[in-house]
Amino acid sequence: MSERVLEAELLPEMVPIPSEFKEGLHQSRRRMQLGIGVGAVFALFVFAMLISTTVQTFNEVRATEEVPWWSTPLSERANMDLPMDTLRAQLPENGTYDVLPFTEHFIEVDLPASEDDLGTPGDDLMHVALWLPDVPEGTTVPVIMTIHPYYDFGGEGIVGDDSAPNTVPDGGVGKWVYDTFVPHGYALAQASTFGTGKSTHCQDVKGLGEQIGIQAVVQWLGEQNWSNGNVGLMGKSYAGTTNWEAAQNPSEHLKTIVPISGSIGVQEMFYRNGSSESRAMLYDALYEGATADAGYDDMRMCQDDAVGPLNPFTTWAGADFGGADWNDYWDERRHLPDVLENYNGSVYLVWGLQDWNVDPYHAFPTYQMLKDAGIHTRAIAGQWAHNYPDQPDRHGELGSGYGAEAYPNTSRMDWAVELYAWFEWFLKGQGEEPEPHVQIQTQDGRWHVEDTWPPEDMTWWSKGFDEAAVNGRLVTATQSVSVDFGMLNDTIHISGMPTLHITATTRTCQGGQIFATMYADDLRLGHATMDIRYRDGGMEAKATAPLSTYLMLMEFNPLDTVVPAGSTLRIVLTEDGMDYLPSPCAAIGLRIADNADSVLSLPLIERTEDDERWFDVPRWWEQQEIPEV
Repeated sequence: MSERVLEAELLPEMVPIPSEFKEGLHQSRRRMQLGIGVGAVFALFVFAMLISTTVQTFNEVRATEEVPWWSTPLSERANMDLPMDTLRAQLPENGTYDVLPFTEHFIEVDLPASEDDLGTPGDDLMHVALWLPDVPEGTTVPVIMTIHPYYDFGGEGIVGDDSAPNTVPDGGVGKWVYDTFVPHGYALAQASTFGTGKSTHCQDVKGLGEQIGIQAVVQWLGEQNWSNGNVGLMGKSYAGTTNWEAAQNPSEHLKTIVPISGSIGVQEMFYRNGSSESRAMLYDALYEGATADAGYDDMRMCQDDAVGPLNPFTTWAGADFGGADWNDYWDERRHLPDVLENYNGSVYLVWGLQDWNVDPYHAFPTYQMLKDAGIHTRAIAGQWAHNYPDQPDRHGELGSGYGAEAYPNTSRMDWAVELYAWFEWFLKGQGEEPEPHVQIQTQDGRWHVEDTWPPEDMTWWSKGFDEAAVNGRLVTATQSVSVDFGMLNDTIHISGMPTLHITATTRTCQGGQIFATMYADDLRLGHATMDIRYRDGGMEAKATAPLSTYLMLMEFNPLDTVVPAGSTLRIVLTEDGMDYLPSPCAAIGLRIADNADSVLSLPLIERTEDDERWFDVPRWWEQQEIPEV
């Protein structure tokens, strides 16, 4: 090797080259270099063509591959071939497993001394009915559970006829899961909360005892030899609240919850910034009366039954004197803080933006709070009332300003597809991880998807009362104030929770309340309410004095609505509204100032017509008759 190198180095000096050959040699080298350059370019060109052809062929192959129906993106859901001749959403393919006959189980629960009965003692048992798919021996399956106090209630001289027991799939979640998901390899569990159905103990409405009972059932389901260890909860209203209760001090087997209009807390459900709903006054007693039968087990009384019925009255009449804090009844039934601190599973929030039973302020800003806590969360919010996303017959019952303008585009007949992909991932570990996002519908019916809600690119539009036409000054039981903010020059898209700051002065009474309704021309957009003792918002009251001025920091319920240019924005201020009680000072009321500190602020976004966040939903109304509105 070294000799060859040496020879190569010495050759030019040892052998003289004639001049006529040098020029020829240079030309030959130039031709060779040029040839090499052209060849390299040609080779690179051929290589690029081969790569391009390969990529094109690969893409063509991928394009011909059918995307699994459970992976259909939102942008293509409208084109799915879904069965839409029913009033509940169905999957495009039926499951293959038969459903085994149900079995019944009683789960013994250890409760702390604070939850012992005051009445007749006995074993504390939770009752569960269970349906399993007929899978091959050795195959384990996850569980979808629904739990509430409404199985086998009423009758026997209490309220109406008996409802079905939990051994019959219920019409809300149970029957739908039985038909739709159990054949796909899921178990269905239906359980009664303590003190209802065949579950023993006293009925501790949404309290610690009830929470522990729910959590014990989840633990039991996850430990069974037929179970893969993963449990999900789903339900609407009270059956949605039990989802939050399960996640307060959760079993490690709880992987996901789908609370559908399930309140995040009892005080939060019945009070909005101190304004009390009328049903708050007797809610504890009414729940027990509606769900109890006149039997031996209903003699079992919870310790909280002694203070629960009193709290609504003391909160309404004397919150600023500690009437909301004289015991821990409300705190024990405030679910969300514990969930944010303790829960490691996922959440799919489902809410109607026209829900007057459990208002949508339970869903937002809860969604962002869950995300900030590291909880994988998705939400869907449409212009429906206290219903499921896939109930076109119910969605068609709403009036103008209360959801009618969005119909029939409201009903999500792809709801089963949504949940299938969700449960497959979180309960079976199959498919693709669902994106955390919010699917939300405008008041006129269009759907858009956002990373969070209110959207991060939201900006604020504000206008003070000093720039508006304020008609009236007193808000009392018989007097109201109207604030006209003028005509809009441009179309606006309100997406979030508008705020209304009002400078108000108490009169000879030391309290008062404002119920604000926002209109675009004569179309109702939304509402806000506040007792002046809760002027900073939330659940903490502050003392007030007669003839004193305060700034009330009101916040509207969530709104997603497009208001056309030329519309006139107007706020009407009354003492009470809808199902809220008048305040203790309703007859005297509050005086409203028209200064610059009183301000309406709207959260606005811009979404052009071609924005990729808009999407269409399956047009079920093209295949069945639209129910009359």
